[in-house]
Amino acid sequence: MEVSAQGPTPVEEETKPGKTRIYFVDYLRGALVSLVILHHTAITYGGSGSFYYTEPATDPVASLVLTLLTNFNQAWFLGAFFLLSAYFTPGSFDRKGAKLFIKDRLIRLFIPLAVFFFVINPLTIYIAFYHMTAAQLVQQGITAPMGLNLTFISQSVGTGPLWFVELLLIFEFGYVIWRLATRNRATKEARSFPSYLKIAAFILVLAAAAYALRIVVPLNAQVLGFPSLFDLPQYLSFFIVGTVAARGDWLRKMPDMMAKRLFEIVLVASATLLILAIIGTEVTSLGWGSLVGYGSFSSAIYALWDSTFAVGMTMFAISFFRKRFNSPGRLWSFAAKNFYAAYFLQATVIVTCSALVLYQVHIESLLKFGLAAVIIVPSTWGLAYLVRKIPYVERIL
Repeated sequence: MEVSAQGPTPVEEETKPGKTRIYFVDYLRGALVSLVILHHTAITYGGSGSFYYTEPATDPVASLVLTLLTNFNQAWFLGAFFLLSAYFTPGSFDRKGAKLFIKDRLIRLFIPLAVFFFVINPLTIYIAFYHMTAAQLVQQGITAPMGLNLTFISQSVGTGPLWFVELLLIFEFGYVIWRLATRNRATKEARSFPSYLKIAAFILVLAAAAYALRIVVPLNAQVLGFPSLFDLPQYLSFFIVGTVAARGDWLRKMPDMMAKRLFEIVLVASATLLILAIIGTEVTSLGWGSLVGYGSFSSAIYALWDSTFAVGMTMFAISFFRKRFNSPGRLWSFAAKNFYAAYFLQATVIVTCSALVLYQVHIESLLKFGLAAVIIVPSTWGLAYLVRKIPYVERIL
C-alpha cells in the first residue's frame, strides 16, 4: 500500500451571519495540520509514499507501522479538510458576492500557491536533493551527478503539497459558476441531518465511484501533477456535502450518538474489510488482485473500507472536538491564526530538519520518527507564528 504527500487547505475564518464562532473547527483544523506534519514525517522515515526527502526504514516492522499510519491518514483527513473548507463557502459567497469572493480566494489561495511554486518548492527540493547520500539518490532514481542536476531543474518548480490548495481553488471556482448559473435558486434551503440509511447509501456510492476511478487511476498514480487523484470522488463529494451542511448547520446539529455508532462501524470495518483487502492481494493464494486498483476484487473491498473510514472518522472527529474543544482561549487563537501558515511551511521544515539536522542520527526508524516529530511539529508551528509577523503576510496566510 502506498500513499502520496498530502496537505490541508485554508478555510474561511468567518462564521455564518447571526451565528457564534464555531471554536471547535479551529481546534480540529490545528489537529489535522499537525497530523499532516506527522504524516509527511512518517513517509520521510520509512512509511510508503513519496516526499522530498526519504530515508529507508531500518526494519520491516518500522516500515509496516509507519505505512499503516500514512494509509489510515490518507483514508480520511483530506476529505475532512475539504468538508471544513466548503462549510464556510456559501456564507462567504452570500456576504461578498461573486466578485469579492473570487478576489478573496485569489488572495488566500492563488498567491500562496504561486509563491510556493516558484520559491518554496525549489528551496525545499534543493535542500533535499543536495544533501542526500548516494544510496538515497539511487532510491530516488538518480544515478549520476548530471542526473541530479537535471532532476533538480525538472522538479524545482511545482505545487508540492499545495496541490491540495490548487484543487480547492478549482472547486471554489466551480461553486461560483454553479451559483451564477442557478441564480442562487434553492441555495438557502436548510436540510435536516441525514439518516443512517442516507449515510450508508452515500458510503456505497462513494466506494463505487472510487473503485471505478481506480480502474484507470490506481493508488499513487500521478495525474496532472495531483498525487492522489484516485481519491477525487471523496474530495469532490465531501466538498459538496460541506456546502449542503452549511445551510443546515450540520456541524452543530450532528447527533453525537450517530458519530459514536459510525466510529464503532469504522473499527469493525478496519478489522475486517481492510484485512481482507490486504490478505486477498496477488501475493496470497486468494488471488483477488492488487488493492491499488485495476478493477480487482481487493480494490473493491479497499474502496469500501476507506469510504467507510472517511465518513466515520470525519464525523467522529467533529463530534469529539465539538464536545471537548469548543471554547475560546490562547490555544484556540494560536491554532485559528496559524494553521494555514503551518501547512504552507511544513514540507520545508521537515526536509530541513531531516536532511540537515537529523541525518547523522543513526537509530531505529520508529525512534527517529518519534524524535523528529518532537522537533518538527513545534518548530513548524513556531515558524508559522514568526512568518505571519511579516507585514502583509497575515492577510494571505
